[in-house]
Amino acid sequence: MIGIVSYGGYIPRLRLSRASIYQHIGWLNPALATAAQGERSFCNWDEDSLTMAVAAARDCLRGLDKSRVDTLYLASTTLPFADRLNAGIAATALNLRADMVTADFTAALKAGTTALIAALEAVQAGKMALVVATDRREARAGSFYELWFGDGAAALLLGRENVVAEFLGAHSVSYDFVDHYRGAGHRFDYTWEERWVRDEGYARLIPEAVAGLLDRLGLTIGQVDRLIYPCCFERERAGIARAIGARPDQVADSLYAVCGETGAAHPLVMLVHALQQARPGERLVVASFGQGCDALCFQVTEHLASLPGRAGIKGALANKQPTDNYIKFLKFRDLIETETGIRAEAPDQTALTTLWRKRKMILGLVGGRCTVCGTPQYPQADICVNPDCRAMHSQVDYEFAEVPATIKSFTGDMLAVSVDPPAIYGMVQFEGGGRLMADFTDCTLDDLRVGLPVQMAFRRHYVDKKRGFTGYFWKAVPVRSA
Repeated sequence: MIGIVSYGGYIPRLRLSRASIYQHIGWLNPALATAAQGERSFCNWDEDSLTMAVAAARDCLRGLDKSRVDTLYLASTTLPFADRLNAGIAATALNLRADMVTADFTAALKAGTTALIAALEAVQAGKMALVVATDRREARAGSFYELWFGDGAAALLLGRENVVAEFLGAHSVSYDFVDHYRGAGHRFDYTWEERWVRDEGYARLIPEAVAGLLDRLGLTIGQVDRLIYPCCFERERAGIARAIGARPDQVADSLYAVCGETGAAHPLVMLVHALQQARPGERLVVASFGQGCDALCFQVTEHLASLPGRAGIKGALANKQPTDNYIKFLKFRDLIETETGIRAEAPDQTALTTLWRKRKMILGLVGGRCTVCGTPQYPQADICVNPDCRAMHSQVDYEFAEVPATIKSFTGDMLAVSVDPPAIYGMVQFEGGGRLMADFTDCTLDDLRVGLPVQMAFRRHYVDKKRGFTGYFWKAVPVRSA
């Protein structure tokens, strides 16, 4: 038996009311009122597709032996690097083994399911594979897509043991159907008219792929418990279900009202959300859309109940901070240019040699633990920080990313350069030993107090626009009770 062993999900905490978008820019496009219901998720200023991918993967791998992961496939149409292996950055941040296969899947919205199929083939060859799909899609201000889109990520660990959802089969169709595209060097998608993508795209390709899958497996749609497929046109979703022959109660929630469509991640986001509500024996069919369609079928097993708790998509959706601040949204997306002051003119070129030598420390938050006295410290050093030990060359790698921590001190700095002032930073004390001077994120100054539990999050540290380089590091996020 092969299939899904674990799952994880991530939706950014910030949610923008669609009504606020319409209130601010509806004068330019009054038709936006027809889509101005609910809210969409959006990344904090220090988040992107890669940071969301790491967050979803951490949720998926929590409590498991990640040294057994042989393959990492990262799927997205909005990866930060066009010529640098983004999956390799994620693998370093997750502290996965070096002797593994990593690959980026991109250039189509069905990249998430295509990566999933490729990963399942790797599992059939005896591997354990991690698939992460993520997207932070851009849209012009005042467009329908600005309302329809959302940011998010989902991760699936695939293997042969303790399978929570057995893989039954897949069917794919591939067409150069161009409903939208983004040329090299362009920031925004060019889109064709809505009727074209509705009638000739979603309405034809998804039913064709699902019908092919059911025929291959010898199943009828009545034997499927949950049908999962993306479609940012809410009115079209019912038509797709009718074309497939599905009842309304079989169709999974699109999550449009609570986060929007998360691009290449959305089929997996919806699948994770469905798994969190599924019962043993249920069959789930998940389909994608984008230059064709992939359709896959899974059957939930009794092992789902024994999987340790994950935040998943349900937990991420519950952990939200609503806002009506459309201007902040525009600034965080870099859609408006604001004054940053002379302090922002400091050089930010990355020394690639240093990044290579310190990659575990910077990207993986790996410090050291003394083998003589057991004291952890960050960063790793030649001499133990414990004054009663001071052993030399005694340290082994020690991962701090998952270690519980608390705030030792903090401050808000209105003079430091920040997209979301004040810049908040301070000392973090790790349980068992080790301290780090860290930035705080996903919070305000009023949220913090000495002794408050925090967790570490992989985030953007800076963006060197001149050279097209994004630097990443770890920040502290307050732990909020459920």
